[in-house]
Amino acid sequence: MEGRFNELRAAGTTGLVTYVTAGDPDMTRSAEIITRLDHAGADVLEIGVPFSDPLADGPVIQRATERALAAGATLTGVLGMLTSLRPSISAPVVIFSYANPILRMGLDTFVAQAQAAGVDGVLTLDLPPEEGETFRSTFRRAGIDTIFLLSPTTTVARIRRASELGSGFLYGISRLGVTGVRDTVDDSARELAQRVKAETRLPLALGFGISRPEHVKAVGQWADAAVVGSALVKVIAEHGQSAGLLDEVERYIRWLRN
Repeated sequence: MEGRFNELRAAGTTGLVTYVTAGDPDMTRSAEIITRLDHAGADVLEIGVPFSDPLADGPVIQRATERALAAGATLTGVLGMLTSLRPSISAPVVIFSYANPILRMGLDTFVAQAQAAGVDGVLTLDLPPEEGETFRSTFRRAGIDTIFLLSPTTTVARIRRASELGSGFLYGISRLGVTGVRDTVDDSARELAQRVKAETRLPLALGFGISRPEHVKAVGQWADAAVVGSALVKVIAEHGQSAGLLDEVERYIRWLRN
């Protein structure tokens, strides 16, 4: 993970982190989508674990979660899929999950399977830095980065704590509320980035609402990478059953990078 962000900084390029819900529209197509995203130039592949109570997710990702769960997606299945895909994928892989599925599996079991699957980092959505030491120490022993979530209301003390405990990069959300596509990037994104950059040299990825090339360019003025989630998941929803799904996914990613 560190190497990828060092490459981006050296090239003066804004990274693109892509989020998809694993198992949407089904596990087979999901594996194909992840592979195509890597081929299309995603700098980091963020893989969401479907969970039945996704409190921070907006309607687009909630529906993706419902489709994935209906198709039988589980954390064990997601890690198994990544194990088979990893040899053919060059981008770092980050698991994006709520704590519940990880704890139900058992932290040690999860870490062992994630390590075997070649997972580079884990972002546990509802795990604040103050409660993250057990997760972090277990991940660290396996060589897996712990990534923390920051918001516009995150205090300086919490930014410092997330920087001390975290590794890989920090994930900043550009506005409060649930995920979803927006027309513009909120001014709070710039303010958050400035506060984070004043406290740490860890790379910062900004997300929540990124959907257009101008959003990526705007985020690149303040952060190391932009995260596209809901807008990409929407493309998958619109073309999920079509023969042209993978081409549409690649076309969208390359358009964002223009």
